[in-house]
Amino acid sequence: MRVVVCTASTGVGGAEISLANLVAAVDPAVRIHVLGVDETVVARVTAGRPGTPATVAPARRHPAVLARLRPDVVHANLAVPWAGAIDLAAAVALPRARVVAVQQLPLRSVDLRVWLCTRALLRRLDAHVAVGEASARRMEDFYALGRGSVASVPNCVPDVALPPRTARPAGAPLVVGSLGRLDAVKGYDLLLRALARLPGVRAVVVGEGAARPALEALAGELGVADRVALPGWSDQPSAALPGFDVFCLPSRSEGFPLSIVEAMLAELPVVATRVGSVAELVADGRTGVVVERDDVDGLVEALARLRDDVPLRSRWGVAGRKRALGSYTVEHMATAYQRLWERLLVSPRTPRLRPPAPHP
Repeated sequence: MRVVVCTASTGVGGAEISLANLVAAVDPAVRIHVLGVDETVVARVTAGRPGTPATVAPARRHPAVLARLRPDVVHANLAVPWAGAIDLAAAVALPRARVVAVQQLPLRSVDLRVWLCTRALLRRLDAHVAVGEASARRMEDFYALGRGSVASVPNCVPDVALPPRTARPAGAPLVVGSLGRLDAVKGYDLLLRALARLPGVRAVVVGEGAARPALEALAGELGVADRVALPGWSDQPSAALPGFDVFCLPSRSEGFPLSIVEAMLAELPVVATRVGSVAELVADGRTGVVVERDDVDGLVEALARLRDDVPLRSRWGVAGRKRALGSYTVEHMATAYQRLWERLLVSPRTPRLRPPAPHP
């Protein structure tokens, strides 16, 4: 089976890391070719599978590349639903290829032209995937694709060995950590506001982004600058996890965040907001706490509970790792996609000119 994996991204984020995990874990018998527009992104996607052929070219040249490669399956990894339109249009025009789009973040365009073009392409695909059940339903609703038309395959990560966790000295502050971009959508301003009401707690956010100056200014205004660390990005951000006691992701928007899976595998209890498919991942009251979006009071209550109950942190951390190992390792993701590709190859292609009407 020949699979061309497409990415139109120009920077490495969660969507590209998830794709890299998939490429690395797929059966070696599957012939993978990576097609992208950015050398750094393509190098990251192929890093875990040495010798993987790849092509880096401007998007306008991708139709010719796809025609030359003659893939059985085109697997397009989309950071947003309207990304990769050239790749998808070229793929659906191939005479025999099956086409899969993976939606990493369910967003709705407010531009009518973009909405119409996106919907027209997505209706002609052989398979349409989101990274969680809630995200799948939102994509169906946002683009009027019909109920049941978008499947769910969660993002997954490898279970890598981490340094042992250092015992916290008696009386030391609780360390609430996170991995992610310093961006307003990640909601780290909410974590700082919660921190101002939580004595005995420190926050560490491993990441970089345009919101750094605003977060540093807010920490100063709230009087918590001495309890906040923003060490910047790392090539191996998960290596910071053993230094955390609790993982917190107060996002305002998410698909299916890999950082939560990494935290669960590291036996950390999780506090996160009810956005995207987070509530499918975090078992509320069993592996962590799910609070409502923009709910500072909810963050304060959850973090205070975990600060004051060491045995609870341990129980939820152990339960989280067990949950992640059972459903969210890369082996689960690779198996799901390989079965999807194989099923598509023995099924009729979706009609390209007159696709079936969506089911209500």
